[in-house]
Amino acid sequence: MLEIEYREWLEARGAQALSARNTRVYAIKTIEKNLAALGSPYNDLNEAYKADGFAQLRERIKQIRNNAKNGGYEYRILMPESKNPLNRLVSWNSWLGQYGRFLSGDISQTDRIWDYVRHHYIAPARERGEKSVVMATDALNSEMNMSMSWTDICETLANSEFQELANVPAPLMDEAAKKITFILMEGEETVSQEPSNPTNLILYGPPGTGKTYNTAREAVALCDGTADYPLTPEGREELMDRYNELMAEKRISFVTFHQSYDYETFVEGLRPETDGDETLSTGFRLVPVPGIFREICALADQARTRKRPLQHTSEFDLKGRHFWKMAQGTIGSEDDVYEDAQANGYIALGWGGAIDWSAEKFSSFDAIKDEWLKQNPGNQTPSNWTQTYPFRSEMKVGDIVIVPYGNTAFRAIAEVTGDYYFVPSAEGYYAHRRRVRWLLTLNDPLPLDTIVEGKFTMRTLYSLPARRVNIAGLSRLINVNEEPEYKSIEPVKPEQFVLIIDEINRANISKVFGELITLLEPDKRLGMTNALTVTLPYSKKKDFGIPANLHIIGTMNTADRSIALLDTALRRRFNFREMAPEADLLGVVENINLRAVLTTINRRIEYLVDREHRIGHAFFMHCKTKFQIEEVMRNKVIPLLQEYFFDDWSRISTVLGDGFIQNESITPPPGIDGEKMLSWSVRPTFKENAFKQLEGHAQPISDQDSLMANGKE
Repeated sequence: MLEIEYREWLEARGAQALSARNTRVYAIKTIEKNLAALGSPYNDLNEAYKADGFAQLRERIKQIRNNAKNGGYEYRILMPESKNPLNRLVSWNSWLGQYGRFLSGDISQTDRIWDYVRHHYIAPARERGEKSVVMATDALNSEMNMSMSWTDICETLANSEFQELANVPAPLMDEAAKKITFILMEGEETVSQEPSNPTNLILYGPPGTGKTYNTAREAVALCDGTADYPLTPEGREELMDRYNELMAEKRISFVTFHQSYDYETFVEGLRPETDGDETLSTGFRLVPVPGIFREICALADQARTRKRPLQHTSEFDLKGRHFWKMAQGTIGSEDDVYEDAQANGYIALGWGGAIDWSAEKFSSFDAIKDEWLKQNPGNQTPSNWTQTYPFRSEMKVGDIVIVPYGNTAFRAIAEVTGDYYFVPSAEGYYAHRRRVRWLLTLNDPLPLDTIVEGKFTMRTLYSLPARRVNIAGLSRLINVNEEPEYKSIEPVKPEQFVLIIDEINRANISKVFGELITLLEPDKRLGMTNALTVTLPYSKKKDFGIPANLHIIGTMNTADRSIALLDTALRRRFNFREMAPEADLLGVVENINLRAVLTTINRRIEYLVDREHRIGHAFFMHCKTKFQIEEVMRNKVIPLLQEYFFDDWSRISTVLGDGFIQNESITPPPGIDGEKMLSWSVRPTFKENAFKQLEGHAQPISDQDSLMANGKE
């Protein structure tokens, strides 16, 4: 085949991802290599195309797919170890037709429309797990710079050849709305997902009103459907235990905004990364690294679109398993290695050359090293024995293999099901293999810290200590992906995810969310009617959206900034729930009426400043003794009042009285003609009646409001 020219042609026509080009090249190469087995009399694809435009070959691949649907094994001509060849055969037949259009040197308007609709509408919708995709013909004309009529577009897309290429049934036409709907759910079925109702909520109020605790309760309720824990110390402990479990599973994430927080930290940014592997090549490059928001979006979308098993599926037991990190080909340049391994149920090692290590005499490390150096005296790269030995001898059936995507993400998880074997026909190119069962394969990689603590190193294969593996997070991912019998049953709500943003008002919201601010709206989420997607600026990831099963809860301290000053775009997209001080939750401790004390302090603050600067009840909730109350006053309340009143101690005295603070007169230094001044300080020991002074002024609301009104008049 004309590989170089075909790659350039694909890239010029929109196949920007290297992996997409590699996949198609691998398919065409495999077809060409097996022309004789496919019944073709020609030596290469160029001859086959000149003869009949690939008509015989494409018909043969169609027959092979029909044979596979009926339980036959003819597909093994092209995919000898594939367990799910139907969709791959459709894609390969389509790519063969595309290669024919490349060879012809021309592409018709019909072909352009077919390619555009498949690559920009149908394929992305399939990747998102959607059951259908709607295309407006006006939008298509605009995007492709055409002016075709409704009738002509319908005729083009209703063509049976297009339906075969795209693997879709005849589309549904809505002439009044000028829209065409393609139904995508053909082949393997999944349990229908009940749409989520995304929550965008901000809890706001003064300091100490329990905002952080209530975000935990709200997050657990969103994830579990309920958070019915009693309002007791024991109930709080149970709630926080469940909250921490969900955090460990990565279904809840927590981040605190601050003044310098930005898009590059929150969504994605460029970070330097060193190149190389065991050969220790030098230099670095800037690579896009996802932030916490993109990471939790990926987790939520994976949960939203993945298959769901029947309820009787047994749980996958990870107890006593051994874990490995093992790369499958270099990302970008060897994607065919990973794709073929995934399709055919094996993992492959690229080190070890063309030597068959399966003989019993190679069961030891030294034996492998000696044989390698004997047969390859000019190649003393250690990986050829340090990587081969554990793969051949230490890895066992039942072990779990995690396939990385760079150093901070992963793209698949497999269970080893067979011993080492050698493939002579591979001629040393990833010829060392083991059979596996793929427990999880991902279109979009997930962050590594979902299942493994720390980063991966560049070595191809090594053992992972069990202490580094997040068993809870790993179990959640693989227990629903063991590929049992799938079928459509009652709608199942996908797992829910929550991102908690503490101090959401402290950052520049437009700077942090950027173009994603619109995607926060509930009806613009993935899976909703008006779903929107964008292309991310650094990774160039297309069709990025915010899943409907991701909820966002923010907290906002109104003492820092009034809700009225919050970013307008954010205010329109969030619901707000006030968390006000609740003095009624406080009782009497050692004859100190905390309810009355807090009520008095807050009324005076509201009169002098505003209600957003009141003191929260949470400061006093755990006080059991007078000493603890005094510590809260000294270390929490008085410092807050200093901040509120900009160290104007006379106003602090107005709020607290003279039982907590004191002053003394300071005379002018010699030689300075001036008035005496007051020097303020916190009393080393509070007055005996300090709290009684505050308790005595805790009047009913109506009386106090009346006093304030009279005072202001």
